[in-house]
Amino acid sequence: MLSTTYVPGAPNWLDLGVPDVDAAAAFYGGVFGWTFQSAGPEAGGYGFFQLDGKVVAAAGPLTEEGATPSWTVYFNTPDADGVAKAVETAGGKVRMAPDDVFTAGRLAAFTDPAGADFAVWQPGDTQGLEVVMQPNALCWTELYTTDDAAVKDFYRTVFSWQYQSMPTGEGGPEYTVVAPAGSADVGAAAHGGIMQLMQDNLDAGSGSEWHPYFGVVDCDATYAAATERGAVTLFPPMDVPGVGRMAMVNDPFGATFALIKGDPTMR
Repeated sequence: MLSTTYVPGAPNWLDLGVPDVDAAAAFYGGVFGWTFQSAGPEAGGYGFFQLDGKVVAAAGPLTEEGATPSWTVYFNTPDADGVAKAVETAGGKVRMAPDDVFTAGRLAAFTDPAGADFAVWQPGDTQGLEVVMQPNALCWTELYTTDDAAVKDFYRTVFSWQYQSMPTGEGGPEYTVVAPAGSADVGAAAHGGIMQLMQDNLDAGSGSEWHPYFGVVDCDATYAAATERGAVTLFPPMDVPGVGRMAMVNDPFGATFALIKGDPTMR
């Protein structure tokens, strides 16, 4: 379960890269009730999505050449430089070398061996998101991958994650839940999942990516609010036994996120 008591390897930051931050602020404000607070003129347009005055995510303009709109999941680390070395050794790519963000912390950005982007945040003055596991806030992270065996080995090497396979029904892809190193109960401590893309997805051009799930009180109503504001449906609200009711969309800019009502949001 996600928590703001951040341990190494757990998600501790989330941000959105988009070509139009003001338009993104309007969209997510309409869907989740978030407000947007600029980080200041020196931040190059970067700022924070807030819910009741507390940071739930962040957003900024696209800065990398060839980058497309997307959400980036950051994982907590006490040593961003050490993670960068581990990523290279394990077959990943360093997209952005470790660098200090004023006194807030130190970040680095990477790509795993199957092509999914992610990042790490080494806390300084800013420990991480101020709210998780509440309605309209981050409650789960998920990796769709073209090579689940390779990426599980990769992330185990980089973060020492623990895994537990979960049944998905007859004929469905294997779903693996992920927990930080040293978790006594992987299921209870899980902060995300990894799922192999099926052949139909691959044939349709899907690639590896991390995306966030936001907990909601009413999946159908929030889905409607998103699609009415230009989001594109990946799958409409559906019930998943033992999990909850969920939906997945691309926002109007093309960034993927999901909604969920039920476990793991409200348990």
